[in-house]
Amino acid sequence: MKTTKNLPLDFEIDKLTNSIENTSTGEVFDTVVVRLTSKDFGFIHKSEWQFDWSKEIKDKTKEVYKLTTVNNPTIIQGLLSIEDKEDHVFMHLIESSKFNKGKDKVYFGVPGNLVAFACKVSFDKGYQGFLAFDAKTALIKHYQETLHATYFRGLRMYIETTAALRLISQYFKS
Repeated sequence: MKTTKNLPLDFEIDKLTNSIENTSTGEVFDTVVVRLTSKDFGFIHKSEWQFDWSKEIKDKTKEVYKLTTVNNPTIIQGLLSIEDKEDHVFMHLIESSKFNKGKDKVYFGVPGNLVAFACKVSFDKGYQGFLAFDAKTALIKHYQETLHATYFRGLRMYIETTAALRLISQYFKS
């Protein structure tokens, strides 16, 4: 049986917003998160992404999702790779598009939106919102403060029900 090593994640929560927010105008755009399909590969250029997303989508144990705005579904704002662990969801990779990184990013809220979606998937599967992931050591405190994630051991962190509900209510209207 093939085992894969989980990479520690190093995304930063820039701002918890409602959907995503334009950094220069403050305008908020409604988002949608849907499964990534082979048709989407035309919009994913390796030079614009840190991770190999084609490898993620080929792994049948993982579900890969894209975040877009409702009004522009062809521009991918961020990507997420998760796995159903039968009692929780594990977040393997999360990445904002190149234009949503750094000090000149176009939108705030992309990583928070994707993490909230992963928590929502956990609820939908009956796992009470539990989401686990491995974090880079330097970002453990950041995730505790911004996502209310709990440190477990090693690099492992998790988001439990109360924190998951907080994120979901921030990004998803019921």
